[in-house]
Amino acid sequence: MSQKKDAAPTPNCEDHIARGDWNPLWDQLRELDPQFIEAYLAFRSIPHRNGPLPAKFKELIMVAINASTTHLYAPGVRRHMQNAIKAGATMEEILETIQLTTVVGIHACNLAVPILLEEATLSERTGRSATNADC
Repeated sequence: MSQKKDAAPTPNCEDHIARGDWNPLWDQLRELDPQFIEAYLAFRSIPHRNGPLPAKFKELIMVAINASTTHLYAPGVRRHMQNAIKAGATMEEILETIQLTTVVGIHACNLAVPILLEEATLSERTGRSATNADC
């Protein structure tokens, strides 16, 4: 996405894009108000960059948040499952995260389990590790 010539730099946006953690819905907000999305991403990134939790656990939490009945955001579920797998999460850990999310509502399974099966198939095809053994 191109920015206006006189727009201030947006390093947080660029970082999220480069890491594959960019939500395409943010493109329009970035076009309308790049400094707002930049500030939001700076705020959102703090717990991802700091703190005692390993990246894998942070991504599993993001899977739970995106899959929860109050959110049900499939692109976020997929993106954070992919990030969790890259960080070493197993299929079993992701499934347990989904199962724990059902405390909020069973809809978490309805949304996230089909995505998990798709990601497992993709991991198997591409050779990404998603379990302690092979998928």
